Amino acid sequence: MKINILPIVSSLHDGTKINEETKSLLSQIEELSEYRFNIVNQHHLYDAKLSLILVQSGGSEGRFLEIEKDLKSPYYLLTYGSNNSLAASMEILSYLKNKNEKAEILHGTASYIISRFDAIINEEQQPLIRLGVVGKPSDWLIASSVDYEQCKAVFNIELVDIKMQELIDTYNEISLGKYKSDLVLDFDKKEVDDAKKLSKALELLKEKYQLEGLTLRCFDLLDTVRTTGCLGLALLNAEDSIGTCEGDIPSMISMYILKQVTGFPGFQANPSRIDIEKNEMVFAHCTLPLNMTESYDVMIHYESGIGVAFRGHLKEQDITIFKISNNLKDYYVSEGKIIENLEECNLCRTQIKIQLEDTNYFLSNPYGNHHIIVFGKHKDKLKKYMKAIV
Repeated sequence: MKINILPIVSSLHDGTKINEETKSLLSQIEELSEYRFNIVNQHHLYDAKLSLILVQSGGSEGRFLEIEKDLKSPYYLLTYGSNNSLAASMEILSYLKNKNEKAEILHGTASYIISRFDAIINEEQQPLIRLGVVGKPSDWLIASSVDYEQCKAVFNIELVDIKMQELIDTYNEISLGKYKSDLVLDFDKKEVDDAKKLSKALELLKEKYQLEGLTLRCFDLLDTVRTTGCLGLALLNAEDSIGTCEGDIPSMISMYILKQVTGFPGFQANPSRIDIEKNEMVFAHCTLPLNMTESYDVMIHYESGIGVAFRGHLKEQDITIFKISNNLKDYYVSEGKIIENLEECNLCRTQIKIQLEDTNYFLSNPYGNHHIIVFGKHKDKLKKYMKAIV
């Protein structure tokens, strides 16, 4: 496979010597792989599936700035261990990250660099993912807006805005006699029927817009169709999809990342109580995926007193908790263990107490209130994934 390379170098360095070292690095890679390199200028850099900027020396930063107008994201900086190539690449990388650009340094052994080529090309071949934003983030989520274009550039995720009125119109057109559900809930029939209609409306929007998942400004439903989205979101997450509430876009993206890395459904939950000395926290919410539970009770939604919500009982086991910031580059990940299920009357319905490695983050620099919890220990895999992406 052809890879285009744009070399940049400081005029202070011996071009002949650097070219010899460049040739040695590229020859090693070609001997160990099917990749073949084509040296080009900036005007032809993007005529291949993979395009690299070869930083050949310290002082290359100025040359990068001269040609930056002809370059585009993602930026892959190939370096080697002499002539201050790595140092210059780090300066360029910091500059690009400050502009929220997708960029990465490729440095190390020939075999490692080949493995990164493989991964990058595989990522580039992944199809564009569409996630829906039904309504917009709830008014209280004042730290949860994201840059749509950045989301597409970094994660290959297209965010699709859907007006709340379209969901309401879809809901009102549904007849339960036509759309049947196999889910049987021993609860108030009208509340269950209304929640099922809302669930079906979300499914229809998901199909119409070809979505892998969505986030819902759910509290607007309380005064319009007099139900909640808890059932619909719980079922979406249990059916190999993505669903978050309150229009929380970073939580939706976090849940998508977790699903990609772990294959498991995620529980979007509010931190409710922290014991800093014991590193214990209580998390609670009403949209638990039903396939995460050992058993569950059907209840009224906590804040509104209408609709259908679930109090799930989760097995006491290892968990990972994750959240990406709304800047789409910083993130929090920690491993812990569920140590108790609670049934308090003044919290959202599913309530779990978790032992974490450290809880200071939540009081010093949290990325919003909602965080996503999955079963199992996945911190190393998530850190590796995020390092490769951002």
